Formats: sequence, structure tokens, C-alpha cells
Amino acid sequence: MSAERIDAHQHFWDPSRGDYGWLTPELPTLYRVFGPGDLKPLREAANIARTVVVQAAPTVDETRYLLDLARDDASIAGIVGWVPLDALNAVERIDELAREPKFKGVRPMLQDLPDDRWIENPQLTPAVHALIKHDLAFDALIFSRHVPSLKVFAARFPELRIVVDHGAKPQIKEGKEGDMAWQSWADGIAELAGLPQRLHCKLSGLATEAAPGWTVSALKPYVDHLLEHFGPERLMWGSDWPVLNLNGDYAHWFDAARQLTSRLDAPAQEAIFGDTARAFYRL
Repeated sequence: MSAERIDAHQHFWDPSRGDYGWLTPELPTLYRVFGPGDLKPLREAANIARTVVVQAAPTVDETRYLLDLARDDASIAGIVGWVPLDALNAVERIDELAREPKFKGVRPMLQDLPDDRWIENPQLTPAVHALIKHDLAFDALIFSRHVPSLKVFAARFPELRIVVDHGAKPQIKEGKEGDMAWQSWADGIAELAGLPQRLHCKLSGLATEAAPGWTVSALKPYVDHLLEHFGPERLMWGSDWPVLNLNGDYAHWFDAARQLTSRLDAPAQEAIFGDTARAFYRL
């Protein structure tokens, strides 16, 4: 087992590129350039060697921008980009991007799409077969309401490697263990984790979903549930930096995640903080 730590989910962006949509001056904490130089001291303080950079704009141009950053930076282990999976030229785009050694997968921004069942669209089939052909991964950015459609999608493509981003974004600030929001999320996690193709899940994004001033104890039921159902061999830690800065910081979330997994043995902790991501993304 390697002890090299990997951050399985973070972002770089430059608002002046103009294709983010959601990233506006009304989010002053995030509305600036965030690049590898900004992350380096935070990453090194947590002894994290490499990261997976995930798309933040629904454009191929942004994916190329990230691949350009990755080309000369050994700390960027892989890029999860964006492709219009339902477009006529989707297969051609995937074939082109797959020639880049650090292109590791795609992420349609499912949470932002008006149709919760978009992922069931049969027009996606050629593109998904191209992902499978190139051994690329699929990041599912979902809420619990998307679980039924993701199950249909997963059953349709049993060879596709799928990871659920941000633990399916539980409503931590609104709910508590045992209420309806909790139960909907908890049931969805159990269903996804139980699928035969063994979906993976990211231990990320939970700080953003929690109330301001969140504590380790507030996150514990959610992390425990993810651990119970996915296990360390299918969970990977991610910072979701710099989105994380809206309700926390790199060191605080990393330390919280270490505390929340401290009861596990060393190989299990190494899986969550590096080995699972390395294997899943073929890093």
C-alpha cells in the first residue's frame, strides 16, 4: 500500500474566461483566479502529493484549459472534464481528449440540469460507450432526488466506472439524523452502494452543505453512513477547494476528515486518503 495522499476533488478557475455561469461577483470569496500556486501551501501542509482537478464549467474549452495547467504540473494527477454527452460529435470529442494522458473522466453537471432524468436519455449511449472504450470514469454530481435515474443509468452501463460526488450532497444544515431529508439521503446512499457494479463515492463537499461554524460531530452521522455502505475501499477524500472556502478551509476540513476516520486501521485510512482515488482514476 502506498501512503501517498491524494485530494480526489478540487478545482482551478479563472473567472475572466467567462464560461462558468454560476461564478459571479456576488460570490466574492470565490470570484478570483484560483490556480496551482494558491493550492500548493495548503496541499503541502496536509502532506497531499497530488490532486484530481474537476471541471467547474460546462464547456470543452474549460477542460482544455485544465489540461494545459496539468501538462506542466506534477501535482495534478488527473483532470475530470466536461463533454456534451448528448451531442452528435460527443464520441469524437471523447476520442480527442482521451489522447491526453491526464484526462481521466467526465462530469456532466447533473445537479444544475432542469431535467432530473436527463441521465436516462438514450442519446447518451454512444458517448458512454466511448468512455468505457477509453477506460474513463464518470463523476455523478447528484442530490438524492437523482438516485432513481442514476440507478437506471448504472444498470444500462455496468462496465462504466461511476463515482458519486460529495456524498450526494446531504442537506446537513436543514436536517438531522432520522428526519425526512436524512432518510431520503440515507436510503439513496444505501441503494447506490448496493448496486452490483460497486459505485464509488467521494468524501467531499460535506462542509459546504453544513451550517456555518460546523463541527466534526455535525458531520459524523453522514460520514459514518458513507463508511458503513461504501467502505474505505470505495470512498475517496476530496477537499472541494476552493468551493470549500464558502464554509470552511482546507486545513479544517482535512483535519475533520482525519478525525472522522481515525477509528479505521492504517490501510483503510490510506485507501480513503489516496489509494482508492489512485485505483479508481487510474492515476
